[in-house]
Amino acid sequence: MRGTLKHLAIGAAFVAASMSMASAAELSIMSFGGAYQEAQRKAYFETYTAKTGTKIIEQEYGGEIAKIKAQIEAGGTTLDVVDVDAPTLQQGCDEGLYEILDWSKIGPQEDWIPGTSSDCGVGTIVYATVLAYDTEKLANGPTTIADLFDTAKFPGKRGLWKNPMSNLEFALLADGVPAAEVYATLSTPEGLDRAFAKLDTIKKDAVWWEAGAQPPQLLASGEVVMTTVWNGRIANANKEGKKFAIVWDNQLLDTDYWVIPKGAKNLDLAYDFIAHTADPKVMAGISNYITYGPVRKAAAEFINPEMLDKLPTAPANMTKAMTIDYGFWGDNGEEIRKRFTTWLAQ
Repeated sequence: MRGTLKHLAIGAAFVAASMSMASAAELSIMSFGGAYQEAQRKAYFETYTAKTGTKIIEQEYGGEIAKIKAQIEAGGTTLDVVDVDAPTLQQGCDEGLYEILDWSKIGPQEDWIPGTSSDCGVGTIVYATVLAYDTEKLANGPTTIADLFDTAKFPGKRGLWKNPMSNLEFALLADGVPAAEVYATLSTPEGLDRAFAKLDTIKKDAVWWEAGAQPPQLLASGEVVMTTVWNGRIANANKEGKKFAIVWDNQLLDTDYWVIPKGAKNLDLAYDFIAHTADPKVMAGISNYITYGPVRKAAAEFINPEMLDKLPTAPANMTKAMTIDYGFWGDNGEEIRKRFTTWLAQ
C-alpha cells in the first residue's frame, strides 16, 4: 500500500511538473502594433494561449528588416515568429534570414491564394491600398481611381503616400492602362514617364503622408478631400464614429506573412503557432476585428457575413483589383525611388 501510494505520489508530481513546464512555455512574436496587432491578439494570440497554455511575449516594430537581421547576426535572437510585409519577406528570403518552411507542419500550400505563400513565408492576411473620402464633407464623392486625378470635378487637396509604389500604379490605371499591363508599362522608359506625367497633374494638390494613421486624420480635419489609405485604417476610423467611404475601384492588394527567423529557439512551438493561425476558422476570425481578408481559400466559408462586404477579398470588391508586384519593385525600386525623391524636390 505504502509502495503504491509512493508511486502514485511520484506520478502525480511528474504530471504536475509536466503541466507546469507546458504552462510556462513562451513564444516571442513581433508584429506591427496598433489596431492590426490588437486584432492578432484577439484572433490568434489569446486563442492559442487558451488552447495550449503557451504565453505569448509580444514585440512591436515598424517593419524594419534591420531589427530582425541584427538579432540573427548577433547569434541570440529572442524572436520566434515575425509578421513581415512582402518586400521584407522577399529580401529576408534572399538573404537567408528566415527558416525554409516545412509546409507539412502548416497546411496544404495549394490552399493559399496564389502569391501569398513561399518557401519561407506563410501568408496571413490580404489588405489593400484604396481611395477614401469623408461622406460628411463630400456628399457625391469619387467612384473611380481616375477621380483622384480629376481636380476640376473634385477640387481640393489629395492625400498621397510618400512612396512611388502605389502612386505610379494608380497614375497609370487612372490614365487608362489595364491592370494586367501596368507593370509591363512601368518597365519601359516611356511608361515610367507617362506615370510621372500623370502625377504631375496633381502634384501641387498633394499632401504627403508617411504613417498609416495620418490619412484618416487628414480626412477628419478636412485638410484633404480624398486620400489613398490602407483599408483597415478607414474601417477603424468608422468604428470611432467617422463616416468615411472606400472606393474599391482598382484597389491594390497586398499581403503580410509569418516568418520564422533563423536560429529561433522555439522552432517546434513556432510551427505549432503558425499552424494554429492557419486553421481556416481561426484565420477567418481576424476579420471580426479588422477588415483584412484571409489568404486561405478554405477560410472563406467561416467569414462573418456582416463583415464580408468590408473586406478587400469580397467578390464585389475584387472586380478591378490588382496585386502589387514586388518582383518588379525588387528589381526597379531603388532607381525609381531616386527619381521619385528628385521629382518631389522639383
